[in-house]
Amino acid sequence: MDNLNIRRFLAMEKRVSALPKPASVQLIDRYGSNSYLILMATLLSLRARDVVSMPIAEELFILAPTPQALLELSRETLEDILRPIGFYRVKAATLHFVFDHIVRAYQGIIPSEEEALLALPGVGRKTANLVRGEVFQIPCICVDTHVHRIANHCGFVTTQHPKDTEKVLMQKFPQEYWIRINRVLVAWGQHVCVSSKRICSCACELKKLNY
Repeated sequence: MDNLNIRRFLAMEKRVSALPKPASVQLIDRYGSNSYLILMATLLSLRARDVVSMPIAEELFILAPTPQALLELSRETLEDILRPIGFYRVKAATLHFVFDHIVRAYQGIIPSEEEALLALPGVGRKTANLVRGEVFQIPCICVDTHVHRIANHCGFVTTQHPKDTEKVLMQKFPQEYWIRINRVLVAWGQHVCVSSKRICSCACELKKLNY
């Protein structure tokens, strides 16, 4: 175990405690650990900014609070709700496919098993791990673009692909940190070390740890 890596991570965690939380955590704070909402919101967030996708996820959740209710919406109605999001037609189709499968196979209950989630159309490791970690509190690491980029930039990993980033982070950090890693690195990537302008100065907590 690299103690410096743990120290860096804890310094980052302290810093982001004052920043806005990741979208999934905000939704859980408002509505509880609703697996349907988090899965639906995560599918909508793919290739979209949280500031656009999260309000629409909330609107859709209020209108259709269960998978069964969502399936009662026509494709045209769903597309109209999702129109502000990029690829809204594709995402409307994905939502119908995913939740139709969940209603048929699992009586509308979102499964917690990795294999079952990954078998859903349009659900990859990022989405599956986010649902499993944030909703079901199953130790896993959700690696999105922020986690992959910041983990490499901060020296936690040296990887080319998110799947490899997940494996290395799991090896380097104890399970107690796995769910926390996504929350910290997403907030850091969104508000501190943004992709368009890295903030590297003596004020950065990582600099204080000889980075």
